[in-house]
Amino acid sequence: MKVTKWFVVITAVVITSLITANIIAVKLVTIFGFFLPAGVVIFPISYIFGDILTEVYGYRLTRLVIWLGFLCNLLAVVAIWIAQILPPAPFWADQVAYEAILGYPPRLLVASFVAYLIGEFANSYILARLKIATQGRWLWLRTTSSTFVGQGLDSLVFMVLAFAGTIPSAGLVNAILTQWVFKSTYEVLATPLTYAITNFLKRLEGIDTYDYGTNFSPVAFGD
Repeated sequence: MKVTKWFVVITAVVITSLITANIIAVKLVTIFGFFLPAGVVIFPISYIFGDILTEVYGYRLTRLVIWLGFLCNLLAVVAIWIAQILPPAPFWADQVAYEAILGYPPRLLVASFVAYLIGEFANSYILARLKIATQGRWLWLRTTSSTFVGQGLDSLVFMVLAFAGTIPSAGLVNAILTQWVFKSTYEVLATPLTYAITNFLKRLEGIDTYDYGTNFSPVAFGD
């Protein structure tokens, strides 16, 4: 398939949402009485537009976007780390603040990267499979189901890899469930937006991809 400007736009939104979420996640916020990382404000957008990518363009191109998002995020992390270890100018007094906000411990970075890949691929795989099973019907059910699983895996993998052994088990379970519910609810509320953008792109691009015969391996780049 020829890559179009709208595909590039959707890809940019997904990757920007991912990188921004990782940067602002250091701040904890209170939403409806729950304590959550600020990244939950924008991170679900990467799933919403990931659903749109899979629904319109198919799993093959979405797989490339997922890996592109991973590499772009890795580039951002490396750049932030290099800036952190470079000697600060003698008159610049904010090194400690820089490290406090942008200096992620390696354990958190690994947890974030692994959770992202598992969650995004699960989301796209389930959505693509359900589209075939339902013959393209019930988009709301397909996006909600895929996000429920993808966001659940993302929250579970990240919290366990990042915090297991450092916080009580009850607190860990509560944090996982809180993020899972919040992110899934976010997706449900955004369903009208998902419908609007998906229908707009299908009409404009003249495509509606079904992944018949697709190799669903996350690393099958040539298929």
